[in-house]
Amino acid sequence: MTRLALGALALALTVAVGTASAAGTAFPKQIDLPNGFQPEGISIAGERLFVGSIPTGAVYRGSLRTGMGSELVPAAGDRRAIGLEADRGRLFVAGGPTGKAFVYDARTGATLAELTLATGAGATFVNDVAVTKRAAWFTDSFRDVLYRVPLGPSGRPGSQSSVQTVPLGGDFVLQSGFNANGIDARPNGGALVIVQSNTGTLFRVDPRTGVATAISLGGASVPNGDGILLEGFTLYVVQNQLNQIAKIALRPGLRTGRIVKTITDSELDVPTTIDSHGSLLYAVNARFSTPPTPSTEYWVTRLPK
Repeated sequence: MTRLALGALALALTVAVGTASAAGTAFPKQIDLPNGFQPEGISIAGERLFVGSIPTGAVYRGSLRTGMGSELVPAAGDRRAIGLEADRGRLFVAGGPTGKAFVYDARTGATLAELTLATGAGATFVNDVAVTKRAAWFTDSFRDVLYRVPLGPSGRPGSQSSVQTVPLGGDFVLQSGFNANGIDARPNGGALVIVQSNTGTLFRVDPRTGVATAISLGGASVPNGDGILLEGFTLYVVQNQLNQIAKIALRPGLRTGRIVKTITDSELDVPTTIDSHGSLLYAVNARFSTPPTPSTEYWVTRLPK
């Protein structure tokens, strides 16, 4: 066999092995959660995903590569887990109707902090969280405020006395039903983005003042907007009851944008939140239209961006 032929054979074998290797390590399209789990929030760190349980406050940790996992934070009768975000070895969890934020060790599941965010009379639903270098920001779907928990240099949350309530002003107007829901932030923390579920409106929020500016989508909106994901100037908005995710191209300044794509899949069943890994999105299916039972199945769906 000639040297040229040997080289061609070696190249063919390399391609074949590489293709087989890629196929063998392909991440599963569906990641099953425990039956009866009733999930809502998701966060991804490396190849690990974390998903919270609405009624129990439990947190499940799984592998994107294998689809396998187990309970990290055990269920507790006085806790809830709605939105969550992993950051610097910690899990920040929005506590829904408890009016609290919970912080866990992302390795051991140990409780690091339990902070009361909503004070005073009236309904509260601490819905989602975004973590920047210096603060963790939480939405409240029943109040026109954001909650700010300052973070130390290593991302350690401040004490109860450091919790701040930031009134939402500007274009944001509280309506009946679910209001501020998903939240995300620019990496430097200089701007926040939130979605108002009941109006389908997106807002850019100045974290220093709480002034909210409606983001114009050229006449479009995102009804049933739930969890959001901001990557550079691309914003993904989960539209839960519509079983779809709006992909939005934002202009610099985050004041205008346009919907460039609608992502959907037959496996979506009332998705609530998303996170990403490389070129992939992962959506939690809360299945709100399906009566929850101990045997009800729940899962996370992998989607292309």
